[in-house]
Amino acid sequence: MIEAANIREWRTHAVVDRGGHKIGVLEAVYVDTITDEPAMATVQVGLPTRHRLVFGSLDDAVVGPGYVKVNYAKSLVKGCPAIGTADVLPATDEEAIFQHYGLAYQPGAGGERQLARR
Repeated sequence: MIEAANIREWRTHAVVDRGGHKIGVLEAVYVDTITDEPAMATVQVGLPTRHRLVFGSLDDAVVGPGYVKVNYAKSLVKGCPAIGTADVLPATDEEAIFQHYGLAYQPGAGGERQLARR
């Protein structure tokens, strides 16, 4: 389990896949609004002049010195729904991100979002 207290320290760390291949750079962490535990991270990928943010699941992720290792292949993470570097994740797009990783999506009882950026 990743400790939520260290979230701010992860920004700008490399994000690598389970095989150690670099995917990109960690931009932000999103927590599950029900448990307040880290659930997803935005990973900056792309060419220096054409960056985008993809969502990487932090399910079974490991933090090491200078990197965050996700439990998914680089191709799966890079194929996840993306947003622009200045954009905000629309509430209507949250479910697609969870489906991409085969994870259950559970909005709040009143329809609240499942993810919150930290």
